[in-house]
Amino acid sequence: MNHANLRKALFAAALVAGLGTVPFAQVNAQDSTPAAAKADNQTVAGKTDDAWITTKVKSEFATKKAVKGSDISVTTTEGVVALTGTVTTAKEKSNAEKIAKAVKGVKSVDASGLTVGAAAN
Repeated sequence: MNHANLRKALFAAALVAGLGTVPFAQVNAQDSTPAAAKADNQTVAGKTDDAWITTKVKSEFATKKAVKGSDISVTTTEGVVALTGTVTTAKEKSNAEKIAKAVKGVKSVDASGLTVGAAAN
């Protein structure tokens, strides 16, 4: 075998060897990630979304005259917003639900924790 043919053969062998192992190494590296770690990554993203939704709902309450947001507590779990506290009227409770439902990412609103009565100042 002459030098040119030897170089071509070595280059071809190296190319095949390099291309043949890299994709498998990447697949194996991805597959070796524990399922728990994958779930944790999803949970962190979900928690971030929930925190953003809670903040956005509270912000909307603060900017709307129809709701006295300081008397309403907001918690969000997996996109479900729970409102608790005291509102002065049934209309204010209804407004709070509507405002919370309008926030992007909210799946549903549970306002069963809102009671109608004299709000504490």
